[in-house]
Amino acid sequence: MTDVRPVTESELPDWHRALNTGFLRPPTPTPEQLESRRPQFVPGRLLGAFDGDRCVATYRSFAQEITAVGGAVLPADGVSNVTVSPTHRRRGLLTRMMSQDLAAAKDRGDVVATLIAAEYPIYGRYGFGPATWATEWTVDVPRAGLDPRWSGPADGGRIDLVDGAEVRKTGPELHDRVRRGQPGAVSRADLWWQLNTGAVRFGDAWTEPFYAAYRSASGELEGLVSYRADDTWEAKQPQNTADVSWLLASTPAAERALWHYLCSIDWIVKVKSDWRGPDDLLPLLLPDPRAARITTQADWLWVRILDVVRALEARTYDTSGTLVLEVVDRQGLAGGRFRLDASPTGASCTPTDESAELVLDISELATLWLGDESAVRLAALGRIEDVREGAAHVADALLHTPRRPWCPDVF
Repeated sequence: MTDVRPVTESELPDWHRALNTGFLRPPTPTPEQLESRRPQFVPGRLLGAFDGDRCVATYRSFAQEITAVGGAVLPADGVSNVTVSPTHRRRGLLTRMMSQDLAAAKDRGDVVATLIAAEYPIYGRYGFGPATWATEWTVDVPRAGLDPRWSGPADGGRIDLVDGAEVRKTGPELHDRVRRGQPGAVSRADLWWQLNTGAVRFGDAWTEPFYAAYRSASGELEGLVSYRADDTWEAKQPQNTADVSWLLASTPAAERALWHYLCSIDWIVKVKSDWRGPDDLLPLLLPDPRAARITTQADWLWVRILDVVRALEARTYDTSGTLVLEVVDRQGLAGGRFRLDASPTGASCTPTDESAELVLDISELATLWLGDESAVRLAALGRIEDVREGAAHVADALLHTPRRPWCPDVF
């Protein structure tokens, strides 16, 4: 029988070989890949399935924080590097690894687990639901209607080109400010900044990007962007694209300034955004919003609630109301019947014997928790049961948020 267990550090090369195989990369890890992976090795958090001496499935979890509606920061179990080798599919290996990790996460006191799903159908059966969505935009610069004479922000701020060392120095504090005000955002380890500035490489080819910083009139750093550009000319005319790797802005002024800067670069005729929130300001920052075309829109951060009480009590509510939820959890980790009493001054969520008003799977609660999905819409789809007429409308009044949640990260 295939053995599922934590990976030892000496087994890391074989685990990495299975990881590369699952992601269709050249199987044998390079010394650089192994060396860059070692900081991610935390005993007990890398799992593998072993058929004899060979690793045939991989799984990694790590400590993470996620921002709830209202700004509370909660402990989360970040899940990544999930693969099963093609020779060992459909044998329940993922189920065994997932069950082991989620049970450990609940015992640690993590409120939720998170992941970015490569394929949509996989994770719902484990109680995960898509809690944020993301959108990629492509801006047709000549059509955008911006003043071609733009030479900098009109608000007294300024934009400067900086290098990777400066980004590693100032970026973490900026990201911390941004993510604490953005529901759905997650923490970043120091390794993220090293990988995304070329200080550490996983052995892949690295092309140094450009980095630009926006500082307000007072000199405070409020925005950073990383981007690359191609070199495409047709009939002696530039047809170059600026491809944004990531853009962080703590204020609308910084967001406006950085997008206008990208659209003002000589020879750039298209700007491709990173993964933005579906209601991002980008299109409306342009005189002609139609110049920003959606090129991709898809589910992004998936959440698995491990503690219903803490998850619902941690977030804020703009209105007052009471709702009795019957939460169905086939894994037996977080189900039950709960009474939510919420108001703008706080919330309590307690187990109850009262009759349920709304019945839903733990995965559906995850889609509602960060405020993105509509309970009324889920009821219309038959995915939740509106036991008491109007309960779904109460859920929307309590849980839905004016701005959609967004996770800037992939992990």
